[in-house]
Amino acid sequence: MNRNYTKQPDGYRETIQSGIDTVRTFRSGLSAGSLPREAAIERLKGELKEAEAVVIGAGAGLSTAAGFTYSGERFERWFSDFSREYGFQDMYSGGFYPFPSKEIFWAFWARNIYVNRYMAPPKPVYEKLFSLVKDKDYFVITTNVDHCFQKAGFDKSRLFYTQGDYGLFQSVNPAIQKTFDNEAWVMEAMAAQGFKKNAAGVFEPPADKPLLMKIPTELIPRCPEDGSEVTLNLRSDDSFVEDEGWHRASAAYARFLRSHSDRRVLYLELGVGNNTPVIIKYPFWQFTRDNPRATYACLNYSEACCPKAIEAQSLCIDGDTWEVLRGM
Repeated sequence: MNRNYTKQPDGYRETIQSGIDTVRTFRSGLSAGSLPREAAIERLKGELKEAEAVVIGAGAGLSTAAGFTYSGERFERWFSDFSREYGFQDMYSGGFYPFPSKEIFWAFWARNIYVNRYMAPPKPVYEKLFSLVKDKDYFVITTNVDHCFQKAGFDKSRLFYTQGDYGLFQSVNPAIQKTFDNEAWVMEAMAAQGFKKNAAGVFEPPADKPLLMKIPTELIPRCPEDGSEVTLNLRSDDSFVEDEGWHRASAAYARFLRSHSDRRVLYLELGVGNNTPVIIKYPFWQFTRDNPRATYACLNYSEACCPKAIEAQSLCIDGDTWEVLRGM
């Protein structure tokens, strides 16, 4: 890691550690909230209006609500040939499949990146969310890697993608702590498999012939710095590259939290599950407990809850996030 980064606050690790420390103190158990669903939604509308700042914490459930599903019709449309050949039934499973060659591996990933990073979600969830907070003092922290916030108009300087970005490659050489934009490569790799762009400039599977399930050897992506192999900039182990932009966003998040710690803040958690609660959920609980003027709102399908210790400051809304947001 570049030593200059140590001079900046690290919002990622600072908030994770404080969240871990704090969650141990919530000994009174969990609550589904003190208000009925419709009353909680009405109060959320008021909190969005009155809040001096909004901190949005978004997990995979938000993109699922937007239609970014990894199985079903979307999977069949883009990966039916891979499914027939290799047997997996969803994009997530395909990401772990031991493909027999790099040409096939990167053909799969070109499609996966394209549909989950460069295409628009089927439902305008992110655009609706932006319309609700665009005139507020807001910041977004997300574990999602699909770039949907920025595509919807959110200010890049107010976004922190903690776990990476489908749109970035990194070298397998650990000495190269940089990331590289992959959009041009993805478009070339999609065309090489036989996808055709429609009148709107969006790739579609051709109706008249089968797709190739591989790319030319010369199109296998390489690091522009030293020609080494690349991988996606997704956090899976300690090889994840936290580049300059990542550290800048982490520092901006820390500064935003500190400057609003005693103000009327709405901590709006959307679609965050229990796989990685230490990144968003636990810190949001802590921030709410430490600030009597804060409100914690959790929108989630079947997992909306809060500690009983902050029940009076919390709104727990169980259901489809899109259905809730579009009615606001």
